[in-house]
Amino acid sequence: MPELPEVEALRDFLVDHLVGKEIARVLPLAISVLKTYDPPLTALQGTTVTAVDRHGKFLDITAADLHLVVHLARAGWLQWKDGFPATPPRPGKGPLALRTVLTGGDGFDLTEMGTTKRLAVHLVHDPVDIPGVARLGPDPLADSFDREALARILGGARRQVKGALRDQSLIAGVGNAYSDEILHVAKMSPFKLTTRLDDEDITRLHTALRTTLREAVERSRGVAAGKLKAEKKSGMRVHGRAGQPCPVCGDTVLEVSFSDSSLQYCPTCQTGGKPLADRRMSRLLK
Repeated sequence: MPELPEVEALRDFLVDHLVGKEIARVLPLAISVLKTYDPPLTALQGTTVTAVDRHGKFLDITAADLHLVVHLARAGWLQWKDGFPATPPRPGKGPLALRTVLTGGDGFDLTEMGTTKRLAVHLVHDPVDIPGVARLGPDPLADSFDREALARILGGARRQVKGALRDQSLIAGVGNAYSDEILHVAKMSPFKLTTRLDDEDITRLHTALRTTLREAVERSRGVAAGKLKAEKKSGMRVHGRAGQPCPVCGDTVLEVSFSDSSLQYCPTCQTGGKPLADRRMSRLLK
């Protein structure tokens, strides 16, 4: 799933490629992709893109007084095209979900692989009209997101720290992959309870959170949209690297699997050398 660093890189890419250009048409090609119907997508025809913003994992393309807001979900992606075939694509065929064509002939496709369709596109007058945007917590790269802000967020509930990092209503933009990376840098068990975090833990976690995301954004900056997935994978220390050596200590990266996801961690760096059992059977490791 694209997370904050990849969506921020896509935002940078679209600022360079979209802002100042006129939209010729927007074609929805998958029944499930469009989540709003008023205003219609035809309202974008002839408008000029004035800004591209990010809200957590949401991309926000502004044209006139409208916002085309995209959430790529787990298997969605944006593919830039310098040109399109003369024949329009047939709806419902393949991974193509939505096509945006500019008057210059270039534009982008939104695609989604797999059979589970969660890619979401909204056209609204205000992004906060979208429930997923309205519920977002603070952006962890904002200047106001200091150590005290993180302490207040984590002090409000008793839960495992990995789940707290992934909760979009608490912190916007962090998902499964970067929560693994942040916790590895912070040398912290993913199962540790937020109520057991002391002052040193909070400081270490805040530093790891900001550093990990900033470094990922910088690695992705300037990378073409089509190469961002590979860049994300190459920069991972533990996520997606089960069975490989930890780049810090050399221990074997281990994995805990769930019904629809998994987490990876280093026992030596994060859990005092103790392997975590299946989450449903495991006792909390401090």
